[in-house]
Amino acid sequence: MTMTLDMLNYTVAWPEIFLLTMACLVLVIDVYIKEENRNVSYILAQLSLLITLLLLVMNSSADRVIAFNGHFVSDAMANVLKLFIIAVVGIVFVYSREYLKDRAIFKGEFYVLGLFATLGMMIMVSAHSLLSIYLGLELLSLSLYAMVAFNRDNSDASEAAMKYFVLGAIASGMLLYGMSMIYGATGTLDITQIAAIIADQKQNGMVLVFGLVFLVVGLAFKLGAVPFHMWIPDVYQGAPTTVTSFIATAPKIAGFAMIMRLLVEAMGGMQGDWQSMLVIMAVLSMAIGNIIAIAQTNLKRMLAYSTISHVGFLVLGILAGTQEGYSAAMFYTLTYALMSLGGFGMIILLARSGYEAENLTDFQGLNQRSPWFAFIMLILMFSMAGVPPTVGFWAKLAVLQAVIRIDMLWLALVAVFFSIIGVYYYLRIIKIMYFDKAEDNSPIVKGRDMQLAISVNGLAILALGVYPAGLMALCSSMFT
Repeated sequence: MTMTLDMLNYTVAWPEIFLLTMACLVLVIDVYIKEENRNVSYILAQLSLLITLLLLVMNSSADRVIAFNGHFVSDAMANVLKLFIIAVVGIVFVYSREYLKDRAIFKGEFYVLGLFATLGMMIMVSAHSLLSIYLGLELLSLSLYAMVAFNRDNSDASEAAMKYFVLGAIASGMLLYGMSMIYGATGTLDITQIAAIIADQKQNGMVLVFGLVFLVVGLAFKLGAVPFHMWIPDVYQGAPTTVTSFIATAPKIAGFAMIMRLLVEAMGGMQGDWQSMLVIMAVLSMAIGNIIAIAQTNLKRMLAYSTISHVGFLVLGILAGTQEGYSAAMFYTLTYALMSLGGFGMIILLARSGYEAENLTDFQGLNQRSPWFAFIMLILMFSMAGVPPTVGFWAKLAVLQAVIRIDMLWLALVAVFFSIIGVYYYLRIIKIMYFDKAEDNSPIVKGRDMQLAISVNGLAILALGVYPAGLMALCSSMFT
């Protein structure tokens, strides 16, 4: 159903409009509050996310509504992904409060940038034209560049931000160039119209093929797939851990939505072309991510290479080109966001003022210090490795089944092979926690909200593993 630019359009986009308003309001209020009252910005940011979540639930509908003259779409997939994005960002904000205070960088700008980044992700998820996809992506990217450099006194953070900015600008340029070529070949920015024009053509023109190549390059960079992964380890390690937890989680959900809008909905008629490119990226991502992760002693860097390997699995579901593959990829994306959120949350939990718990040795003897949080970390590592009964096992199984059903058994076997290699560096952390002697026996001192959030995060991974059918059914219903 297409609408003109009237009040119904604004009704569909009320969550985004409200979040934009609150982000600007928090920015203005933060200027006038004293340093000791900085919690006000944090509370307002969390309240903004909560009300946005409620507006999404109230506005959610199974009907597909296209608004703002074809630039914005509200459908079931968009609603579910937005709910997960807001929930993940809210937990990141909980993790960040004490971390920022301990380093004297507890400023409202962090939450303002986080809200604008969330708005960018919501726009990406509901984008229905090449223009709105690019606007949402740039709003997200510019916010992330500033967040990486948030600790201005840290040279590593400044260096990571510069690398991220330069490489991100190159990737954005390639994506924009690909979009311009597709616009030139089709004469429209609307995703549905692009798909219809491609379907009507008996053979794809050279301009469309080149445009598709540039699109895939831009998407691969934003997700961190090989060979466009070079920014991930440096940015993950150099950025403040709370920023790393932000980058590693919610933007991956928005990235999945961008792939679905661009490759599946707009360029679905060229599936044979982009499928072959994704096969190469998936294999290289799983290989390089898992193999290089083994050599890492820095946990943030290890999780960065782990992210690259997980992106390879995510791409497997997309390249299957079936409803089963898309739902498996969505399930994998959502569960990976929860696992990554918990992993970086544990690093933040063990960190304290003047001390970053980002090396593997910092987890030595964690079971002696806190059996409960050692158990939470064990669940997270088992899930990332794909060990039952955690949700990571079901996520990998769903993707592998989708690949096997399109007669790509060899690709599934390659994925299993590299997953087995990846199990080593996850089990190494468990061995360090339970069998090595603790060098630091000091108690873990963190607020109740932080401890509760990380506990719920870990238990949710286990609960979804014991009963994955609910989330799987939800993801499947998006593509039926």
